[in-house]
Amino acid sequence: MALTHVEIRNAKPKEKIYRLFDGGGLYLEITPSGGTWWRLKYRFNGKEKRLSLGVYPDVSLALARERREEKRKLLAENIDPNPSSEFYKY
Repeated sequence: MALTHVEIRNAKPKEKIYRLFDGGGLYLEITPSGGTWWRLKYRFNGKEKRLSLGVYPDVSLALARERREEKRKLLAENIDPNPSSEFYKY
């Protein structure tokens, strides 16, 4: 079930990190200190990865969804959407 603006605004910090899922791998991570980060969970080459898409409210729900779709298009072309993956291969 997709997130709503009301659910996001009503999300309060808890004792532990928790997540509000939007779908397609997108979720909002809320920390005990009150930090809120948009994250994208995806698989590439059989490995589960996470990518930050920005901080809420600087990045709105609509923009986070847009960024998710951009990253999913890259995945469909077999490109890792994490820019640091290209530069830090050892």
